[in-house]
Amino acid sequence: MVDLASILMGFQTAFQPVNLIYCFIGVFLGTFVGVLPGIGPLATISMLLPITFYLDPTTAMVMLAGVYYGSDYGGSIASILLRLPGGASSAVTCLDGYPMAQQGRAGVALFITSVGSFIGGSFGIVLMMCFAPALADFTVAFASVEYFALMVLGLAASGSITSGSPLKGLAMVALGLAVGCIGTDVNSGVTRFTFGFLELFDGVEVAVVAMALFGISEVVSSVGTPQTLDLLKERVPFRSMLPTRDDVRRSGGPILRGTAIGSIVGIMPGVGGTVASLMSYATEKRISRTPERFGKGAVEGVAGPESANNASAQTSFIPTLTMGIPGGASMALMLSALMIHGIAPGPGLMRDHPDVFWGLVASFWVGNVMLLVLNIPMIGIWIKILKIPYQHLFPAIMVLLCIGVYSLNNSVFDLYLLLALGLTGYVIRLLDFEPAPFLIGFVLGPMMEENFRRAMLVAQGDLGYFLTRPYALAMLLAAAALLVWSIVSNFRQRPMTIEAILPEPHA
Repeated sequence: MVDLASILMGFQTAFQPVNLIYCFIGVFLGTFVGVLPGIGPLATISMLLPITFYLDPTTAMVMLAGVYYGSDYGGSIASILLRLPGGASSAVTCLDGYPMAQQGRAGVALFITSVGSFIGGSFGIVLMMCFAPALADFTVAFASVEYFALMVLGLAASGSITSGSPLKGLAMVALGLAVGCIGTDVNSGVTRFTFGFLELFDGVEVAVVAMALFGISEVVSSVGTPQTLDLLKERVPFRSMLPTRDDVRRSGGPILRGTAIGSIVGIMPGVGGTVASLMSYATEKRISRTPERFGKGAVEGVAGPESANNASAQTSFIPTLTMGIPGGASMALMLSALMIHGIAPGPGLMRDHPDVFWGLVASFWVGNVMLLVLNIPMIGIWIKILKIPYQHLFPAIMVLLCIGVYSLNNSVFDLYLLLALGLTGYVIRLLDFEPAPFLIGFVLGPMMEENFRRAMLVAQGDLGYFLTRPYALAMLLAAAALLVWSIVSNFRQRPMTIEAILPEPHA
């Protein structure tokens, strides 16, 4: 049931001048650092955390939240213009956003991103305002078995992202799983695939993998070519940034479906926007009558994942605030900001500190409107990045990538790791494999393993336990169906012949 009195109190808190100012600061900084490749919300929130010592708890949370969801939009800008995701959740946007920019339609891609992000974020806020307690109760019913099944479904979906053979996609998923196993096993304490390097005991940072696969490899692939990003010779009028009627028709359904997917996935602790974006992209590609358009500039491949990503960013606050379970590293920092002020997150937050909870929720509306108003007029400024000749741009990109990676742990070893994975990504491109399934396998693999082993402890090693859980069984069946559908549809479209297997002879 909607508590109108609490919602009204929240808007009164959010519209206080000091909260409006800090909300704008957070949104602007979030967008700015999101545009800069290699610097994401985690590093920014970490740097701003000491400032919150001197702010009111509500004001501090409003600012940090603005940084969080503002960086999601900023990451999509870098993904579309430069094929450099600001974070792992923006990696899927590269697949079609960057080809749209190469076709001179960067303005349309950014406009669709703005609208989709606003709609997805708004729906996520509505869910949080109306159904936060009930949805929190629902996620409590999810045990390790359900989370494992969800991870399997995500991995099965990631294999279908590749525009080539699904088998290649599954191979990249397996490679990502292997890299995700690097580090100390959380259950046994045994180190795996560290080769004696102490820096690998905690595993590989997801930011390093994302920046290497989508940043370093892109720079290396492009630096030797005469192309530049000087695609726009004249001033771009606002009218050219508006989507066509066909773009609007193709974007409506993906935005709504992505919003629904992101809202559901964001509620589940620890899953995050990466899974939401992935599932949205895979869904749009599977239901499309022309799946071959994906990866070549399909507007659906931008509208759906971005809506899912921003809806997930909003609903991820539900388990964080109502259950005290962070949805990710950034949410963990948000919890620490609350604890600094002596506020314990969890079921008692809404009861003991309603001004903080409802003021923060109401500020989401303010922040989303600020993002829409702030970024649509600035689309022309972001597009001007394309006018910079690539030979001048790539050194700056490399510097930003190195700064962003080094800031994670202040470790030179991470820079060597960035270079090694970047060269691996370049080789992957040369062999006509796609890096997106690799990244998804890397992100989901450790979570899948951890939840599987917990489920086995509960079930005492009985695999039949999975068949007794309706939600888990439904997701596992959906994953199996998706794998079968991917392979069968691939064989129907491309008959397996010797000519299809062998590479074309060089002229």
